[in-house]
Amino acid sequence: MTDTPPRPVKKTDLMTEAERDAYHAEKMKKKREARNKILATKTQEKGLLIVHTGKGKGKSTAAFGMVFRALGHGFKVGVVQFVKGVWETGERDVLLKFPELVTINAMGEGFTWDVADRQRDLAAARKAWEHAKTLILDSSYKMVLLDELNICLRYDYLPIEEVVDFLKNKPADTHVIVTGRNAKDELIEIADLVTEMTEIKHHFRSGVKAQLGIEFLQALPRRLATSRSTTGSISTRSRVPYSARNAAKLWPSQSAIMRW
Repeated sequence: MTDTPPRPVKKTDLMTEAERDAYHAEKMKKKREARNKILATKTQEKGLLIVHTGKGKGKSTAAFGMVFRALGHGFKVGVVQFVKGVWETGERDVLLKFPELVTINAMGEGFTWDVADRQRDLAAARKAWEHAKTLILDSSYKMVLLDELNICLRYDYLPIEEVVDFLKNKPADTHVIVTGRNAKDELIEIADLVTEMTEIKHHFRSGVKAQLGIEFLQALPRRLATSRSTTGSISTRSRVPYSARNAAKLWPSQSAIMRW
């Protein structure tokens, strides 16, 4: 058995508590001064093009976090979900509480591997993109989320050249967030902020299924809804009451949820 080498003696180990407190205060003061100098050089303000990509979980989750932050500041926000249109999500239920500030449209036909009709995919992607452009060009919207647009671009449901050209020339004060794995290089090139989610560990690989409130899907497909209504500019459906146990019976497959 190999003995663990002793920890090197640090400068603070030889100090009294009072000396440690003074040393810490001085160190934090220097860090704050350095940070303030850096911040003083950041004077530009503009609408950002933000991309969340990568194989890890959390791309849409982080984007919706930005949406909720914007709402907290009273900003008007538009959301277009490109390939999650057949699902009801927890985020939708929350956003419905802010009809004066939010427009949310789920226009996709579902995940591409669940739909065999490519022409229907193409038409749905085009409809969603045209609506997205309308929201972005509307000066009343401070932020527009294009959720899973990268999936449409990956499968060439929309021309990347068209999307890049439009986003390069978007209104200067509007923030646009694009999510989805496999972001195209052309999109990354023009983006102001790009974050790649990296999967280090995932509970699904240990046999734990996707769960309500974590994977954020409500496991009830829209096709089971009993009626349809419109609240302000937000389209929604009233759903059949269900428990988590019933939801698992209604939608046992977890594969589609995992991609989120």
